[in-house]
Amino acid sequence: MKITDDSTLNKLILLYVFEAMDVPLTGRTIIEMCSSRNLWLTYMDCMVAVNELLDSGLIYRSSKEKIVEKGIISDAYYNITPDGRQCLDHFYTKIPSTLRSEITEYVKQNRMAYRRKQEYYRNYYKNPDGTYTVHMKIVDPVQTTLELKLNVTNRDTAKQVYNKWEEKAAQIYYFLHEELID
Repeated sequence: MKITDDSTLNKLILLYVFEAMDVPLTGRTIIEMCSSRNLWLTYMDCMVAVNELLDSGLIYRSSKEKIVEKGIISDAYYNITPDGRQCLDHFYTKIPSTLRSEITEYVKQNRMAYRRKQEYYRNYYKNPDGTYTVHMKIVDPVQTTLELKLNVTNRDTAKQVYNKWEEKAAQIYYFLHEELID
């Protein structure tokens, strides 16, 4: 469902998305969910609504370390405040029920994929000696939980590690935790 032109409705839609996701979201994730993958908001409406919600104290931004991925610097997570939840509790019926259902279903099907995408950073680069380094992290809104750099002999191996990280990160973290901490 495509919604535009009503700034109050746009802000309520964003609050509903935050409430449904139940985790802090990066700016990139907000745009991808609301404007790219779905037509709930246009890109510009989404950006305006995020800024207005910040200014009114209905969402907050928490800084984290800077991560550069595909040329975009992601250094903040956004989340709903108690006032934002209260506002949504009072006015969620202003969002059409079909759109609420669509958002709820989309979030149910995609929540874990978005969490992994936000929390599991990965990149690889070529070293001066011709080998490759795969840089992998598990990050949360406040800090880096795990950071690994793995040197491999060729680009194909680097790509293989890169592609497996999102799927295997939690498993690797738990293995290391169990093996290293009593």
